[in-house]
Amino acid sequence: MTSVINVNLPGQSYEIAIAPSSLDRLGQHMANLKLGKKVLLVSNPTIFKHFGERAIASLTSAGFDVASCTLPPGERYKTLNSIQKLYDVALENRLERSSTMVALGGGVIGDMTGFAAATWLRGINVVQVPTSLLAMVDSAIGGKTGVNHPQGKNLIGAFHQPRLVSIDPEILKTLPMREFRAGMAEVIKYGVIWDAELFAEMEASKRLDQLRYVKPELVNSILTRSCQAKADVVSKDEKEGGLRAILNYGHTIGHAVESLTGYRLVNHGEAVAIGMVAAGQIAVELGMWQKEDTERQNALIQKAGLPTQLPDGVDIEAIIEALQLDKKVKDGKVRFILPTQIGVVTITDEVPSDVIRQVLRQI
Repeated sequence: MTSVINVNLPGQSYEIAIAPSSLDRLGQHMANLKLGKKVLLVSNPTIFKHFGERAIASLTSAGFDVASCTLPPGERYKTLNSIQKLYDVALENRLERSSTMVALGGGVIGDMTGFAAATWLRGINVVQVPTSLLAMVDSAIGGKTGVNHPQGKNLIGAFHQPRLVSIDPEILKTLPMREFRAGMAEVIKYGVIWDAELFAEMEASKRLDQLRYVKPELVNSILTRSCQAKADVVSKDEKEGGLRAILNYGHTIGHAVESLTGYRLVNHGEAVAIGMVAAGQIAVELGMWQKEDTERQNALIQKAGLPTQLPDGVDIEAIIEALQLDKKVKDGKVRFILPTQIGVVTITDEVPSDVIRQVLRQI
């Protein structure tokens, strides 16, 4: 299974390279891009223990001068304090404008490394080497970088496209089950917003909650079709002027749930799953989507072992209030991405608060 998907952007196009054992060829792939010799590899301790030495060996054998930095795992550490640590290591190792930060990890590491690279010396190279399904199909692609503010997710950030996204599917074998399920939330999202064929392929699978029950052909399809969907959307709208907002399907209420539970109770994929259930039901209430389709979506979410109900104790009024801090709010109106059929969504800011409350009470 080897695929190369191009993200076509004016003056800064790059490849998403999907290939088994590509981690061991990372250095050569980066050398072909004619990047500067200094590299800062960023990871968390768990990921570094599994893959750090292989990544460093590949980079050094290709002639790179490699330093490394590990940051604590988890969304609650995606803060400016962690970025300060990255800056300190970058300064200590004299990273230059031709240097590269390499993100070896999941979405949290990818977001933070990308933001540090975007802001160090007003912008240096970043290469994304995602190690979670969620990062492989979503967060490593498209140049969205950032950290959380105590009152909201990803409120501090920048668009900074990678020079390369290198995906090694074999890494998924080491992924904890909960993290695999979290990634499936983003894959289901692509099925709903963009790719009805991918949605149908997943429906035909008996189980989606563990990698070992998913056939290799479907894993291949999940990676390539999801990455292609993300590449297509980003190529048409790099900085979320319009179309790219559809990638936030399920994220509006999902981000609010994450923030209100302190990034501890539910992970990102679980929150997005809850958000998709809510968005689907809102679309039904507004007469935009068929009830049978929302049932198909929710069945797929459950098949992936993901939650379809709000966590106990989350205050509905607090969610309504948190929605006002969402990055997609425009002129005080919350923009929702709502499905009209499997594979097609629309963007609207005409969702009454009473409908949101009613749906949240139902789930």
